[in-house]
Amino acid sequence: MLWNTLNQTVELGWDFYLPVIMFVGLIALAVPVWAAIGAAAITMLIMSGDMPLSAVGESLFTGIDAFALTAVPLFILTGDVLVRTGLSRKFLDVAEALTQFAKGGFGSATVLVCGMFAAISGSDAAGAAAVGRMTIDRLVESGYPRPYACALVAAGACTGILIPPSIAYIIIGLVLGISASTLFLAALIPGLCILISILVTNVVMNRINGWEGGGNISAGEYFGNLGRSLKSGWYAFIVPGIIFYGIFSGRLTPTEAGATAVVVTVLMGFILRTLSLSDFPAMLVSSAKVNGVILPIIAFSAPLAEALAIMGVPQGFVAAVTGMTDEPWLLILLMIGILIAAGCVMETTPNIVILAPILKPLADNIGMNEIQFCIMMITALGVGFITPPLGLNLFVVSGITGESILKIAARAVPFVLFMLLVVLLIAYLPAISTTLLPDIYK
Repeated sequence: MLWNTLNQTVELGWDFYLPVIMFVGLIALAVPVWAAIGAAAITMLIMSGDMPLSAVGESLFTGIDAFALTAVPLFILTGDVLVRTGLSRKFLDVAEALTQFAKGGFGSATVLVCGMFAAISGSDAAGAAAVGRMTIDRLVESGYPRPYACALVAAGACTGILIPPSIAYIIIGLVLGISASTLFLAALIPGLCILISILVTNVVMNRINGWEGGGNISAGEYFGNLGRSLKSGWYAFIVPGIIFYGIFSGRLTPTEAGATAVVVTVLMGFILRTLSLSDFPAMLVSSAKVNGVILPIIAFSAPLAEALAIMGVPQGFVAAVTGMTDEPWLLILLMIGILIAAGCVMETTPNIVILAPILKPLADNIGMNEIQFCIMMITALGVGFITPPLGLNLFVVSGITGESILKIAARAVPFVLFMLLVVLLIAYLPAISTTLLPDIYK
């Protein structure tokens, strides 16, 4: 019904349908996402004649000609250096000391260290790989089934794009013309809510199944262990401290904070003698590979977004949806449903650059705060990292452990449900996203 209404509103033809069919087919054939988007965009422009092909090159360049995007490789590189210098293990030691008082303490420590890693790298896949290698075997030794241990790490690593600084918020800020620093500030409480929901889920599951014991420790032992872990690893927290203070105090832009974090992390690696010049080629290549996946998607999505805008698809979508119902709560549910479905089959970056310009007018139409919309969108897409068929984190932890993706996905269901609850709270309670913002953004 929605599709028919949209078709009547915009009068879509084969200049729209054929590129969409081509895009879906190429994705199904495992063609790289950037190539599928580029082929669909060029085909749409040729068939519609709405924009000369000579303008595509300029559109590709302007799509990535943004100072804010330089923060992306910097945060990716910081996360890589963090792992190679061994500083990430200091986070685990402190997280374990913090949670040793409770049953299921190491499971909770795993989630906390995912959040700590997220506060530096801004990448969920990097967090899943780094934390997974450190914790999954120990989780199994603690009594957790291996598929559940994998699901726990995969869910915890979702915070990589939800807790600032986040690459996803840099990209959506670029697409919609919103300051990344403002989005980082707004995402702080929602990101912590997601982290808490994963912690609570693990505690509940552990209590039900009795996988991990522990918690029998005196106050003296607890504070003694915590003091020792902080004494031996306090310097690891300098990096997230610089990032958070620099960005949230307004003294540093996200790009400057990323650059500072890289320099400080490298210097600490040299001082601790855990990093050498011979490590740099591998680190730079690894970070370049990740960045090389993101930037082409952004570049080729620009002409596609322009073609859709010229054809009136975003406006037609709003008219079609509001013609079916004008109830804001139903429209919000519809947007969440679209985002969850999209997150299940495609990565965050293409979803942002394609769906944000289409859904943003609908959010404006129902009076949703634009910051709240961005937070809701990224959080809903984040759930897709642990949902089949293309949940990225599922593939990452499966790759490092050899565990079946389907078994991991089945164990991830409780985490998905609790995370969806947080998405609904963000969507219907604007204060969660706007409490920390200046009045001008509320």
